[in-house]
Amino acid sequence: QVQLVESGGGLVQAGGSLRLSCAASGRTISRSAMGWFRQAPGKEREDVAAISWSGVQTYYADSVKGRFTISRDNAKNTVYLQMNSLKPEDTAVYYCAADGSTYRNSWYIPTLNEYAYWGQGTQVTVSS
Repeated sequence: QVQLVESGGGLVQAGGSLRLSCAASGRTISRSAMGWFRQAPGKEREDVAAISWSGVQTYYADSVKGRFTISRDNAKNTVYLQMNSLKPEDTAVYYCAADGSTYRNSWYIPTLNEYAYWGQGTQVTVSS
């Protein structure tokens, strides 16, 4: 079992930056691809970014490309999401998730239903 705890959310003005952290416990996530998702009020959960277990492959939703950066520090069992040039439409609860498998290729990015472990989320609010 993997427990995930997000932190780093808050209130920021448009154009500002935040760095979200996702700390894992229970077991190492060094062989788990990781993803960040978000859900705004009244909307479905959407993917934001993902990173393969090795870090060699990353994925970004079109809406955040060039503004967000996902990274991981396997020694700290932590994944990060650096968010720059924030916009009001980035306002949402942000969740991190871990792939349920530790037997993926080093470049593999999971599909939504392959994420088995989810954090409780952290609120990000961007004011205009």
